[in-house]
Amino acid sequence: MEQYYYDFGTWIKKQLPYKVQKISVDAGFSCPNRDGRIGKGGCIFCDNRTFNPSYCGQGKTVSQQLEDGKKFFAHKYPGMKYLAYFQAYTNTYGSLEHLKSIYEEALGVEDVVGIVIGTRPDCVSEELLDYLEALSRRTFLIVEYGIESCNDATLKYINRGHDFACTRRAIEETARRGILVGGHIILGLPGEDAAESLRQAPVISSLPLNILKIHQLQIIRGTRLAQLYSQHPFHLYSVEEYIELIARYIQLLRKDLVLERFVSQSPPDLLIAPKWGLKNYEFAHRLNNYLKANRP
Repeated sequence: MEQYYYDFGTWIKKQLPYKVQKISVDAGFSCPNRDGRIGKGGCIFCDNRTFNPSYCGQGKTVSQQLEDGKKFFAHKYPGMKYLAYFQAYTNTYGSLEHLKSIYEEALGVEDVVGIVIGTRPDCVSEELLDYLEALSRRTFLIVEYGIESCNDATLKYINRGHDFACTRRAIEETARRGILVGGHIILGLPGEDAAESLRQAPVISSLPLNILKIHQLQIIRGTRLAQLYSQHPFHLYSVEEYIELIARYIQLLRKDLVLERFVSQSPPDLLIAPKWGLKNYEFAHRLNNYLKANRP
């Protein structure tokens, strides 16, 4: 199939000599805008239940979660190797000794060949980055930052707790150490229309990111955003609108920037809107068809 962007599957095959599957790990972290250090309540859109699989958490150790995750995927992918994906909340929000212990525990599990660390740009120190630089020399490592938006007014509205300058510094400092860097953004945040998203695309592209995840905004039951949406409903993209936006957005990105995903699908019992019912690969297929039909 003709490729219109650099997809994660193609890229990861060049990085590792075997097929890999991410296993999500909930290591019991919090966030500084949840526990009161800089704020309360967290980001207005956030509910970590939307991406914690059944084998995560529930008092299990990192090793137990990884072993259960391996069993979960074993029947689907025999002979697969694994990446421990520290995903829930802020996975660098702790003492360096504690962080070292859980990362090393994950790497000690059989067939785990690397780790992916999801975190916030205001929760990495020079000391931690020095350790991660050394770690990246002996194992596969991606540090993935929640960017969400380049617009400071939006970041304040969604209770992010830091500005975009903080994001840029963290990504630049991480990349400078030779560590693979991922970023995550959300399209359709309140106050950001398609024109604003397209304005931000070159800014995102200017960051020294290796990988980018793009998600549509979702309204999750029980969040502050759900309350705001019920009081004053705002526009949410239809699938067709979002495909058109993504098609225009990726044209403004560097061609070497790896695009890992375009959508997120939250559990139906938690999702208020939009209810597309599309997995990432299904959306990617529709996007490719659109790009093929509308290529210059």
